[in-house]
Amino acid sequence: MIKRVLIITTILFCAIMYANAQTGTWSGKLEVQGTKLALIFHLDEDNPTMDSPDQGAKGIPVQVDRGAGGKITIKIPSLAVLYEGQWSKDKIVGTFNQMNISLPLTLTLGEDKPNRPQTPVGPFPYATEEVVFNNGNIELNGTLTLPEGYSRKTPVLLMVTGSGLQNRDEELFDHKPFAVIADALARQGIATLRYDDRGFGDSSAKSQEWTIEDFKSDALAGIDLLRCRFDNVGVLGHSEGGTVAMMIAAENKADFIVSLAGMAIGGAEALVWQNRVALQELGFTDDVINSYCKLIETAFNVRVKGGEMPNPDDYALPASLVQNYWAAVAQIQMPYMIHFLSLDIRPLLGNVLCPVLALNGLKDKQVDYKSNLNAIRNGIPSNPKNRIETVEGVNHLFQHCSTGAVTEYRTIEETFAPEVLAMIIEWILL
Repeated sequence: MIKRVLIITTILFCAIMYANAQTGTWSGKLEVQGTKLALIFHLDEDNPTMDSPDQGAKGIPVQVDRGAGGKITIKIPSLAVLYEGQWSKDKIVGTFNQMNISLPLTLTLGEDKPNRPQTPVGPFPYATEEVVFNNGNIELNGTLTLPEGYSRKTPVLLMVTGSGLQNRDEELFDHKPFAVIADALARQGIATLRYDDRGFGDSSAKSQEWTIEDFKSDALAGIDLLRCRFDNVGVLGHSEGGTVAMMIAAENKADFIVSLAGMAIGGAEALVWQNRVALQELGFTDDVINSYCKLIETAFNVRVKGGEMPNPDDYALPASLVQNYWAAVAQIQMPYMIHFLSLDIRPLLGNVLCPVLALNGLKDKQVDYKSNLNAIRNGIPSNPKNRIETVEGVNHLFQHCSTGAVTEYRTIEETFAPEVLAMIIEWILL
């Protein structure tokens, strides 16, 4: 009887040991078509989740089943993913399955945190204030960064993020570009207000029901707040935020604007260009790329003007792109996308009378520098302070890079090119 109790105790002890060993944070890299995709599993008992930092996704709920002998099964229902692994000391060796594709994935204990040397660390030679302002029933939370000795005459910039719900630092892959910019500007006597997008951090937020007009309205509420304390109020916008900055300038609501990789061409035109670049990087032939781009361009026009969606069977496309097309069709039913597809600010540019600094990277694979800078250059009235330029060697985030591909963003340590920071500061202080 004693021996049986000892055996049972040993079995229970081993089961507890395996379960405890499989808790905590585990990370690994999934190799997909030559690209390594980092995955991080937080295997907590109460709220297990997965992050895909290379895709900017965090906190994806997972289901964990710990079996006998160190076996572990992780299911991600929202992504139709099943991971089956075997724990062995300091690693879990297993197979990642998704949509009939199986790939080996080994997880090791801990998280490989990327180095971000530009992220500001205190103490700081300037002050910050946490502020709250409202746009109707929408409450917006932000950080006001105030240089030493600031006054009403101090130039101040409202900072507007790009597409997708983002926090006030425009955080992506542990990069915090807006925090880096605000720090650099404050050290040179320039104030900033950066704020979390409406709905950020709220899982119930219906972000696809909001449009760029809503985000512009939020920015205008921020400008109203700043005008209570400053006489010279500008807007700095990145990507879609650059579009918002131009729209605000066209309404004569800003004293100056800085557009970083801003979109000035039509939304549908921009999306077709993005798809073309992505397909080129994936190695599709020119014929396939041209057919697919014609298909989605037609679909975009139908969504805006009405009619029947085109049939992909008429375009001789591989099955993967047909599947991608139907996913795109589902996406463009959302109010945000409907508005985006119909958006074209070029007719507004003639009303932009304030000084404009517009910068786009030559290696940007998300916003075409050529067509967008040409639209700004040809559209806004002449102003001796206007500066519209390309920046050599940087991507959409203004990082120095090799190719400009989105997959590089996380692997690059630099958050924001120092020479671009210098250009912004010099231009504002002229």
